[in-house]
Amino acid sequence: MRHPCKFLRIIAAAGIICAPPLHAAWAADPKPVPDKSVSKSPREILADWGVQFNATYISEVFGNATGGMRRGTIYTGRLDLGTDIDLEKLTGWTGAKFHANMFQIHGQGLSRDYIGNLMLVSGVEALSATRLYELWIEQSLFNGALLVRVGQQASDIEFIDSKYDDIFTNSALGWPGITGINLLSGGPSPPLAVPGIRLKAQLADNITAYAAIFDGDAAPPNRLVDPQIANPHGLLFRVNDPAWMIGQLKYGFALGESKLPGTLTGGMWKHLGDFNDMRYASNNLPLADSASSGDPLKRHGNQGIFGVYEQMLARARPDSDKGVGFFVRTSISPSDRNLISFYIDGGFQFTGFSETRPNDKFGIAMTYARISDVARSSDRNVQTLTGTPYPVRDFEAVFEMTYAAEIQTGWTVQPVFQYVFHPGGGVVDPNDTTQTRRIKDAAVFGVRSTFNY
Repeated sequence: MRHPCKFLRIIAAAGIICAPPLHAAWAADPKPVPDKSVSKSPREILADWGVQFNATYISEVFGNATGGMRRGTIYTGRLDLGTDIDLEKLTGWTGAKFHANMFQIHGQGLSRDYIGNLMLVSGVEALSATRLYELWIEQSLFNGALLVRVGQQASDIEFIDSKYDDIFTNSALGWPGITGINLLSGGPSPPLAVPGIRLKAQLADNITAYAAIFDGDAAPPNRLVDPQIANPHGLLFRVNDPAWMIGQLKYGFALGESKLPGTLTGGMWKHLGDFNDMRYASNNLPLADSASSGDPLKRHGNQGIFGVYEQMLARARPDSDKGVGFFVRTSISPSDRNLISFYIDGGFQFTGFSETRPNDKFGIAMTYARISDVARSSDRNVQTLTGTPYPVRDFEAVFEMTYAAEIQTGWTVQPVFQYVFHPGGGVVDPNDTTQTRRIKDAAVFGVRSTFNY
């Protein structure tokens, strides 16, 4: 049964701060007049009017040398075209800005086609498509102390995030593995954003509060296909699904005489939708039982709590904001309705230590996602009812090591190594005729090239 408190009603109840009438804004702060006395490029002229365009192209070649479902090599590419518009400069709408971007995704996915792991080798991996990603307006209030963002948006940039995880390619080292696996359609993260409202409030110099409410699913419920197929172009703009809400507090501090910056973040999320039980069918028999209905029992609602700690450990030079950075993130969710009940990741980022290559970065990180106890009990039911040594899933973990070399401004080349432990959590290999052997651990090598304009 669907929850009566729909996303659209929550938005209506919350209320949205409207922009001032355009005629009033123009009268108070007319549009700037470009200075024609200086020769400028078209891009500089647009910037004077508050309009910026950007383009990023990420190309990747990855291959699993050993393990996985089968060995192979793939190419993946994603073109990201976006615009940011300062509406105060362009129209006189004080404190407002607009953002939109789209993806053109092409190529295969190594995880999907060759390995079978839950935490994808690349955050770029997705089904081939041309889709709208984000489309939102943000209003600044109270001299910037409160920022209100409304529209189709993602959650992975601000929530459960660390600035030291940006170098890594594995999808779980961006949007954490637990939310990407447990939430409907993976939650608001690449390649699917959803309509929502986000508030960001600066409560003190070192305390920032974030709260958001999103539509709870990027694709129609009860679908029989991948959500990326159900919402192929990112244009569904769903607002009637049970809501997903998330909030966090971030506290900033500095350590020692060097004033090494760090932050502590804590938060929680709540989903108002229905989730499948990991073990039981709708007639309360184990799903593995041939007498069960085959339809999972529905559990109403879902939730999780999380924490993030990031810390600069050393500066490259006394006056530098580069050096050694460390992060760790962890989260837990209920076992009966989630495949992953506990998650932790962490790593180190090194940058700024070479005077000849000041913008190069080196990183090492590890992720660990524990299969929930109830999902494991379901596997034991299969063992008991079939009398076979069916694998009982336990965890999936990934080790990543990478180096991002700046070839020139706007272009980086990044060799990557990943080792995937227990792909799929130790799930049975689909190519094994006996259905008793796990997918083998996979060693992955690759290279990513990123162009920014």
